[in-house]
Amino acid sequence: MHLTAFFARSLRICLLLILSSFVFAVQAAWYPADVIADGQKTLYRPLAKANQAWRICALLPHGKDQYWWGVAFGLSQEAERQGVTLGIYDAGGYDKIEQQKQQLHDCYALKAQAYIIAANTADGLIADIEQLSAAGIPVIDLVNGIATDKLTSRSLVSFEDMSVAATEYIAAQQREALNQESPKLKVAWFPGPKGASWVMAAEQGFRRAAAKQEFDTIEGGYGTTELFVQADLVRKVLAKQSVDYVIANAVAATFAARFLDGRRNQTGKVIAFYSNAQTIELVQKKQLLATVSDSPVLQARIAIDLAVRALEGAPYPHRVSPVIKVISQDNIHQIDLEQILAPENQWMIHQDLPSINGTR
Repeated sequence: MHLTAFFARSLRICLLLILSSFVFAVQAAWYPADVIADGQKTLYRPLAKANQAWRICALLPHGKDQYWWGVAFGLSQEAERQGVTLGIYDAGGYDKIEQQKQQLHDCYALKAQAYIIAANTADGLIADIEQLSAAGIPVIDLVNGIATDKLTSRSLVSFEDMSVAATEYIAAQQREALNQESPKLKVAWFPGPKGASWVMAAEQGFRRAAAKQEFDTIEGGYGTTELFVQADLVRKVLAKQSVDYVIANAVAATFAARFLDGRRNQTGKVIAFYSNAQTIELVQKKQLLATVSDSPVLQARIAIDLAVRALEGAPYPHRVSPVIKVISQDNIHQIDLEQILAPENQWMIHQDLPSINGTR
């Protein structure tokens, strides 16, 4: 009996060690990663582990779609790998800037030592961020863009470049139709929530590239990236007229692809200027022409590493951008989707920064 129990216990320990090694290998597999750091293409390698369990606060605009589920997953995984303490908060929507401000103040009361912020608006948190900067507290700009230079570093991709990539992909697909003797292509444009930094950047890129290609642009209008909002915008445009292409935020692109697929008299093709699980799935099903990826899971992992580097006085770049990928029906099988999506059945992660002595 004693031998049986001993061998059973030994087997359990061996299995746990094997499983632990496997999990570590999976978590470590995200690097080295192809990025552009301070304007130079390079391979990004994070620290092996933080020197201590730093307290980091991550503020996200919402957790209503799988894009932000992936961001939260990347933050959580890298924080666990590096051994730091992380709080993840979402404001509940792009229109909830006051809620995001309150969450920042709550994290300050909980003695957060660094902040990772995907801001609701480009300028809504500037005063708070500048106060943190003056106090020597690192602040990392994640994904959305913040209109101040009082930041420690940025982990983001230019949405201007992403919308340009989407527009140029259409041009490459339709070169014969884009000569001077051909009619202008009608392109419907659905940017996202008005005032968000990433939307303003996407608008700049699209309009510059669309003017170059001489597109006839159909304005889809602004709205939060909630399905019912974007669906209403898409219906108002596509139910009234035919278009050659739709370039849209991921939520609008998903609805537009399914909407057009169900209408025999519509032949328009759809491309998303950023990606989520739905746009990836629709490309796989050949219902979506393409989807542009900014690798949000990878951005989140890098943001954690940048915060730890700043806290520990290690060298760090001032801007890191994963290389933009246009995911099409032709190349989707060659894309590392773990840099883009959370695992299947992984929902939004919410976790409070735990209190310590002297904090509420």
